[in-house]
Amino acid sequence: MRAVVCEGAGGIDVLTIGEIEDPQPAVDEVVIEVVAAGVNRADLLQRQGHYPPPPGAPGTIGLEVSGRIAAVGAEVEDWSVGDECCALLAGGGYAEKVVVPAPQVMPVPDGLDLVSAAALPEVVATVWSNVFMTAHLKSGETLLVHGGSSGIGTMAIQLGVAHGARVLTTVGSTNKMEFCTRLGADVAINYKDAEWASVVKEATGNAGADVILDIIGAKYLADNVKTLAYDGRLVVIGMQGGTKAELDLGRLMSRRGSITGTGLRVRSVAEKGRILAEVVGHVWPLIAEKKVRPIVHTTYPLAEVARAHQDLEESGHIGKILLTI
Repeated sequence: MRAVVCEGAGGIDVLTIGEIEDPQPAVDEVVIEVVAAGVNRADLLQRQGHYPPPPGAPGTIGLEVSGRIAAVGAEVEDWSVGDECCALLAGGGYAEKVVVPAPQVMPVPDGLDLVSAAALPEVVATVWSNVFMTAHLKSGETLLVHGGSSGIGTMAIQLGVAHGARVLTTVGSTNKMEFCTRLGADVAINYKDAEWASVVKEATGNAGADVILDIIGAKYLADNVKTLAYDGRLVVIGMQGGTKAELDLGRLMSRRGSITGTGLRVRSVAEKGRILAEVVGHVWPLIAEKKVRPIVHTTYPLAEVARAHQDLEESGHIGKILLTI
């Protein structure tokens, strides 16, 4: 089958289209014939040699797909050949077919086209597991989302609004501010033009944010702690701004705050299955009711994977970038 092959590690020039063996399912796995695959920041890191797949995962890049079931393992009962689906992967998505543990496969939400469904698994699982299962965001609380125009950010804004939260977000341009506001954010802050921490404090009457979803990491740690509300929860899910920073424990303790660092790719199949079961139960109805939707910036054919990576690296996009197979 055709798949994206990395000839070494480095820039977009290492990405080529090659032929690899068709995957075969184990007894508890399915094979998906891929229609579309999501492009994520983690994919860029893997291409650069900084984020290898976990043991046992396919070496091919790609953490989420949509498509149709092409084969099922002997012990799989909930899926049949031909079923439309989307799936969360530990790797392998940039290919014509991918093998996936059955618990990591989800139906396509009612009313959503199959290509757009590829924009859902990674972002929805990330947002739901962190904002709701870990930080327990409640109606009436304030959610601060860093990187609000990203795939994760646009989903976090929508789910926060749908659950009755007041949502603030940081972005890098005026048009991204306007888009996030239309999406439901109460306050959008251009971090290039303003000190976002001061704006958050002012917008909340000095109370701060109850939950902060952070993709930046070290660069934002001090200001994140400053802007936590009492009993606030900071969840760090990315390290775009570095891995090491000084933590003011006195300030954190004075706010009774907590910090959690999480990852999705290295979780067990059972853990991912539990997350996705909640996603299907809680988020899919919101998509069917058109209260939440995936935001797709653009799609590229598989052969233009280098352009897709370049587009993501330049950060001009809003929402998700997809590859179509």
